[in-house]
Amino acid sequence: MLSIAWPWLLILLPLPLLLRRQQTALVDGGRLQLPGISQTVKAQHRTHSPRSRKSYWLMWCLLVLAIARPQWLGEPIELPSKGRDLMLAVDLSGSMQIEDMIINGKTVDRFTLIQQVVSDFIERRKGDRIGLILFADHAYLQAPLTQDRRSVAQFLREAQIGLVGKQTAIGEAIALGVKRFEQIDESNRVLILLTDGSNNAGNIDPDQAADIAAHRQVTIYTVGVGADVLERRTLFGRERVNPSMDLDETQLQRIAEVTQGRYFRARNTEELNQIYQEIDKLEPVSREQLSYRPQADLFYWPLGLALLTSLWICLRQLPLFASKQALRKALTPRTGKH
Repeated sequence: MLSIAWPWLLILLPLPLLLRRQQTALVDGGRLQLPGISQTVKAQHRTHSPRSRKSYWLMWCLLVLAIARPQWLGEPIELPSKGRDLMLAVDLSGSMQIEDMIINGKTVDRFTLIQQVVSDFIERRKGDRIGLILFADHAYLQAPLTQDRRSVAQFLREAQIGLVGKQTAIGEAIALGVKRFEQIDESNRVLILLTDGSNNAGNIDPDQAADIAAHRQVTIYTVGVGADVLERRTLFGRERVNPSMDLDETQLQRIAEVTQGRYFRARNTEELNQIYQEIDKLEPVSREQLSYRPQADLFYWPLGLALLTSLWICLRQLPLFASKQALRKALTPRTGKH
């Protein structure tokens, strides 16, 4: 069906008529005595034919209709009444730029791997509500729990390493995730924490945050990201190093155990996908049946017609303007030098 988002703006339709009457009253009533005003107004009335005035009215009506925002409302679509509530906490610290991960035979940094795999996971969570937390020096809520999966995935793809600092505030990320579940009564309350380091920032201890999460029935799945071995070239040849030496697996395992979750080690794409298979085993929770109607804006149609009408008015005025100039030039007496 056709609808108008801001119908109250249609009261602007008679505005030109009111202004025109006010202007005429000021001139004819003698209340405004300025040289040339009366002649100008009368000249405008003479030069504007009835057809031209109708064109101006049409253009004004189309502009008012455009700003009133006409819309086309589609049929109601029911949202899934069962699903899970998942909050993702993603590490954006400086170490996430270490290139020790492989995607399709190409070496990439850790965050690129998370962006690709987690974005695909988000877009497949039909019926689930997804939230996104980004953390480094501090934790920030990037997206609250929502069924708009595409927007959450887009937020993750647009995130940048170092956006919120260089260190790792795991405790703050957990506390923020737990806080977002406080206003939800019936929920799975699952927090997925992805990091490649240990807690070295923030004012909240991860163990204390995990205890609070367990008390409030929030299950935390922790994921340690990073390869075990990385080969690099040196002046003395190739050497093998452990790029994940800063990863505190003991603490991540403890956080998962306290909250009845699980710890996963993500050295590659396949291992990172294991956690998503585990999430699929969770029983969805029933919610209130909701629906929405898709909307399509139509303002550009009256706006485009208004533009065409204005161009048509201008083109109609061009011959009249040219003829007046020619007539004025012909009637002007020529003077010459003697």
